[in-house]
Amino acid sequence: MDTETITHKIFSPAQVNGFSEYLLVARPDASVDAQIMEEKQFFSAHFTAPAAANTKPHITIASFLAGEAMEETIIRWMHRIISSKKSFRVTLNQYGAYRPHTIYLRVQDHEPFQQLAKELKVVDQYIRGYGCPEMQLVTNPYLPIAGKLEQTTYSEAVKWYAEKTFHASFSVKELVLLRRINPFDNCKQVNVFGLLP
Repeated sequence: MDTETITHKIFSPAQVNGFSEYLLVARPDASVDAQIMEEKQFFSAHFTAPAAANTKPHITIASFLAGEAMEETIIRWMHRIISSKKSFRVTLNQYGAYRPHTIYLRVQDHEPFQQLAKELKVVDQYIRGYGCPEMQLVTNPYLPIAGKLEQTTYSEAVKWYAEKTFHASFSVKELVLLRRINPFDNCKQVNVFGLLP
């Protein structure tokens, strides 16, 4: 099992103040979603980490802060970029861990995600032009099983998942834009962007 250190920034409640937090994500299909939810529920019960079972499986491509008045333009830009891309296959292969608090499923092929992130830089320029922090774009895509774990739970989970295996594939046919006002709120779906067949 890989263990790495998280390098991406997590927005603090103070940063979010006055802005909404947005996430552009890829979700697995129904059968893989059910498989991962089963794993998340097991984790939640076994390691007493209820938050693990409360989040829908997804791979984050971009996260950023923006004002509501900017939303329409952001959606237009994203639609232009995403609608010209072909759907792609994602293979989840084995578990990994990000120090100090996340257990995840490894994404085998990073290229489609990195390509999307590269093209989304134009949206990053737009939001920064309005005084928002830099967009966090994926460099190493992964699908979290559980995050924000306490050190003891994380250490126990790393040992447990070093012995476990996981393998599943699904097609990404659309990307979903989510929004939440507070980092501790549940996300609401804002838009769905279809990819080319």
